[in-house]
Amino acid sequence: MGKSLPHDHILPHNESPLGKKEQVAEMFNCIAARYDFMNRFLSAGIDRGWRKKAIKKLKKDDPKQILDVACGTGDMALIACKLLNPEKIIGIDISEQMLLVGKEKVEKEGFNSIVDLHKGDSETINYSNNTFDAITVAFGVRNFENLESGLREIHRVLKPGSQLVVLEFSRPKNSVIRKLYSLYMGVVAPEMAKWFSNNKKAYQYLNDSAKVFPDREHFVDILNSIGFCDTECKPLSLGICCIYCGRKPGSR
Repeated sequence: MGKSLPHDHILPHNESPLGKKEQVAEMFNCIAARYDFMNRFLSAGIDRGWRKKAIKKLKKDDPKQILDVACGTGDMALIACKLLNPEKIIGIDISEQMLLVGKEKVEKEGFNSIVDLHKGDSETINYSNNTFDAITVAFGVRNFENLESGLREIHRVLKPGSQLVVLEFSRPKNSVIRKLYSLYMGVVAPEMAKWFSNNKKAYQYLNDSAKVFPDREHFVDILNSIGFCDTECKPLSLGICCIYCGRKPGSR
C-alpha cells in the first residue's frame, strides 16, 4: 500500500459509509449513459484531441499489448486501435455500466477481436509482472483510492523499457486562466451536469478531486519515486490538462 495522499481522501459522498472505490464505481454507474455526451459537451469536443495527443506519445514504441486502466467507455482503447494498430488492448474499470457502454462502442466500431474490456481494479491488476508494452490512463488516476498503490501496480505489469502515458486535468498557471477555469469547473460544469444528467454531485466531485490532485511536477515526482524514468509533463490547452509520460527502466 502506498502512502496516503490528500487527494486519496476526496470522496463523491462524504456522508456515505462506503469507501472511495465503491463510491466512485457507484457514481460512474449512475452517469454512464450520459458520460460520453457530457464529456463532448463540457469540453466542446477538445477531449478527443487530448486523447489523440496522448496516444501518439506511444507511436514510436509500436506497442502490441496495451493496458488501458480506468478505461471507462473505451475512448482511449478505440483511438489506440486506430492510431497504433496493436494486437491486443485490455481495458479495465470498476464501473460495470461504463464497461457496458464501452463494449457496445467496441462492437459498433468492429474492434471486438482486438479490444477486451472487463471489470478490474487499478490497485490489484490481475496480470503477471512485465506483461504490457504500454499502459494508458485517461482522467482516471485522480479516482484511484490510493494513487501510489495504483501506480505501483501499473509499474509492476509494464514491461521493462515500456511507457506509461497518463492524461489528467491540471490547474492552469496563468492567474486569469486559472480563475476562469475554476469558475467553469466549480460552478458552470456542475450546473450543466444537473440540467443534462441530473447528477450535479458527480461533477462537483470530479472538480474537487482535480483541485487537490498533485499535478505537474508533483505528479512527475511521484512517478519518479515509484521507479519510472524518462518522466515528463506536457501541458495542453493553456494548462487545463497535462500528458504525463514515464518509462519502466530496462530495455524492451
